[in-house]
Amino acid sequence: MSNFQQHNFSGHKALIRVDFNVPLDDSFKITDDNRMRATIPTLQKILNDGGSVILMSHLGRPKDGPTDKFSLKHLVDHLSGLLGGTTVKFANDCIGDEAIQMAASLQPGEVLLLENLRFYKQEEKGDEGFAEKLSKLGDIYVNDAFGTAHRAHASTAVIAKFFPGNKKMFGMLMEGEIAAADKVLKSAEQPFTAILGGAKVSDKIMLIENLMERAHFIIIGGGMAYTFLKAQGKEIGSSLVEMDKLDLALELLEKAKTKNVNIILPPDSVVADKFAADAHTKTVSNDHIPEGWMGLDIAEESVDLFGNIIMGSKTILWNGPMGVFEMEKFHYGTLEIANLVANATLRGAYTLVGGGDSVAAINKFGLADQVSYVSTGGGAMLEYFEGKELPGIAAINNA
Repeated sequence: MSNFQQHNFSGHKALIRVDFNVPLDDSFKITDDNRMRATIPTLQKILNDGGSVILMSHLGRPKDGPTDKFSLKHLVDHLSGLLGGTTVKFANDCIGDEAIQMAASLQPGEVLLLENLRFYKQEEKGDEGFAEKLSKLGDIYVNDAFGTAHRAHASTAVIAKFFPGNKKMFGMLMEGEIAAADKVLKSAEQPFTAILGGAKVSDKIMLIENLMERAHFIIIGGGMAYTFLKAQGKEIGSSLVEMDKLDLALELLEKAKTKNVNIILPPDSVVADKFAADAHTKTVSNDHIPEGWMGLDIAEESVDLFGNIIMGSKTILWNGPMGVFEMEKFHYGTLEIANLVANATLRGAYTLVGGGDSVAAINKFGLADQVSYVSTGGGAMLEYFEGKELPGIAAINNA
């Protein structure tokens, strides 16, 4: 594996796997360009060195081959703007004669975007022949797509084998993601607090177990908290619960005790009489949520309790919202936690926010630049924190 920053790309054609899987509205306008912006420093470095850039990405989950809806051509103008007006050429295919010719004639300082990789079933199957065809388009392979690093796809994992060790590397985004995650996982300054939210305990079991080896506090909010509360024998009304995970929740609480890890559950909730923006709401203790009412956010007592822990922490991982923050009546808890994490950062804590919904929340509340690091990878970050080896990382590390 070569070091990206020290590499001189002059005269080289860098084939870069990026994650341009961005949301588009009905008129194909990008509604959130974070993932595109995050990879611009990598592209600029190569172009400034006098290299050329060939970009490959997927977009959405096309079922039946090429469709206009999932074409990367919709991203060309926006990408050109992000690159300061650099012309972005577009190939109507990611393999085949047109792509080969356009890549071959690319001059230093030029950018070529290939069509959606997932228009071919071979991409997700990790097909070696498909990966080899892609590999012929450039002479250096750069993986800068952390968001897909947990997938063993042709362009993220298999393709690396067609490049020698000094011609494959991580881009700056990928390097930054790994460094941020490792800082929390491997060298966290104590006290280390993990704040976990989201709907289901079942999605976070391995994460909780791995964090128990490292964290001092594990704060639990969001829908998953009610499974723990129910397991403790509390009345949770019609709140979300995984009935088949009650024993597991108790086991996790017991395991935490033996490891001297404090799992902190919310003492109160904002409850609603229905799951809707116009629901009636009230604040109640989590010891007894009335029949017919469901918890959709944490309330003030929980925020105070969690806040004391957060403000006393030196390392903070935040993965998952505290409630249904997309609805204004239930965004209080998530907003307060976002503010607390930003304040802790200001006081010198290292703070990493990752996982789709927490990232959406920190962006919605305009606080993304007030935390130490915001991850671009939802599922990838989760699997990395579960202790799994990600195929996209292993393909380059194990060269």
